[in-house]
Amino acid sequence: MSGRMDGKVALVTGGSSGIGRATAIAFAKEGGKVVIAARRVPEGEETVRQIVEAGGEATFVQTDVTQALEVQTLVDRTLERYGRLDCAFNNAGSGKPGKLIELAEADWEQEMAVNLKSVWLCLKYEIPAMLRSGKGAIVNMSSQGGILGVPNYGAYAAAKGGVAALTRAAAAEYAANGIRINAVSPGAVETELWANAPAGMLEQVATGIPLQRVGQPNDIAEAVLWLCSAAAGFVTGQNLAIDGGYTTSN
Repeated sequence: MSGRMDGKVALVTGGSSGIGRATAIAFAKEGGKVVIAARRVPEGEETVRQIVEAGGEATFVQTDVTQALEVQTLVDRTLERYGRLDCAFNNAGSGKPGKLIELAEADWEQEMAVNLKSVWLCLKYEIPAMLRSGKGAIVNMSSQGGILGVPNYGAYAAAKGGVAALTRAAAAEYAANGIRINAVSPGAVETELWANAPAGMLEQVATGIPLQRVGQPNDIAEAVLWLCSAAAGFVTGQNLAIDGGYTTSN
């Protein structure tokens, strides 16, 4: 394997399935050495297996990205194994529906922890690792929900909007150090989260998207790969909507 990530070490959180797995595989196909972090061990190890069987190099570190010590350990283990960190995709997160006035305080705090605090913790430990090398590229996972108002997902939307704002602030703080920090905001993407959706729901969603289809994990993976590559060397502080044109038409 060789390509845009030759000689680079990439870290992917939430790499056990969906967009995270697709991105980890994309990094490896382009020559990167990939560290995959997730809470689910069998699924995370399956991502490693797929990469290794295809001739790439990867390792798995079980991690709860809402816990500072575990994130610090993740980055430390990356440095111990590979000696550097060049790219990171802070992808881990989830969304729980609920009307704002019906959410319990614990639900709100969980949404903030999983979707926003986790990104801050990853930045907190990834950036010092990249400062050692004098450069790096980070992509944070925001969401179309952080751009548009989404009924019944207020806490999730607030957290993802926070990720976009945090990304801009971090990019401004560390641009002079050679570290580029961007975000991606996917729209509807066909992942395991849709497994229990009613029959025909994906097709119905697609009719409201200008490109007339929902996204695939590889659509997001390719954008993340580009943002981490030299081709995006003059791009930082941006939030890239990857939604088939939905946010431009709503």
